[in-house]
Amino acid sequence: MATIFSPSAIFAPKSPPNASPTKSSQFTLFTTNLNTTTTNKSSSTLTLTAAVAAAVILSTTPPSFADTSTPYNIYYGTAASAANYGGYGGNSSKKDTAEYVYDVPDGWKEKLVSKIQKGTNGTDSEFYNPRKKSEKEYLTFLAGFRQLAPKDLVLNNLALSDVDLQDLISTADSVRSEEKKDDSGQVYYVYEIDGAAAHSLISVTCAKNKLYAHFVNAPAPEWKKDQEMLKHLHESFKTVGDS
Repeated sequence: MATIFSPSAIFAPKSPPNASPTKSSQFTLFTTNLNTTTTNKSSSTLTLTAAVAAAVILSTTPPSFADTSTPYNIYYGTAASAANYGGYGGNSSKKDTAEYVYDVPDGWKEKLVSKIQKGTNGTDSEFYNPRKKSEKEYLTFLAGFRQLAPKDLVLNNLALSDVDLQDLISTADSVRSEEKKDDSGQVYYVYEIDGAAAHSLISVTCAKNKLYAHFVNAPAPEWKKDQEMLKHLHESFKTVGDS
């Protein structure tokens, strides 16, 4: 049975043009019989100018909905043991004792983690999109792991205590895994599970004699719409402090 753990967190702020019709497109088109050649040239010039103005309007870049416009907060998690469990919330001193960090989109809500969740799969923190609660990120940890097992074995063991993850893997169109190292040489396993109904990004690593697993999950429609932002959340996870 997994040890009961507690969450703690504080947040720290992290750090289109609409083309309007130009006056040149407002033309008074009339001719005189004084100089047919001049009139034809003027008419051609006006027509060309109007075409250029229209092209500028049509080619104007629309407003961007990319990840760069999304503000984030940094979540500081301490992965405290059951003996240090003291409820929910936190204060600025938690930043000094944080064991891991990840970004949370501004406006997402924190879900209070129950002792049952901590006891069954080691969930330490969780946040969700209030407009679509199944679009979320969370972290689990387990004590007593000095290093990572083979990639397939790690993913299967995580699924043992996560029914939703089991279902996603069993119905997935593809499951990709990769091993990465950060600047200090710490190893991270990265998984991407693509299913017809949902998408999941998982990052797993070992530090401080613990195994940390960070999950970013979204239904398929939200994944298609928010994938740049969701990838940012996935890539923001890391452990901090001495290993």
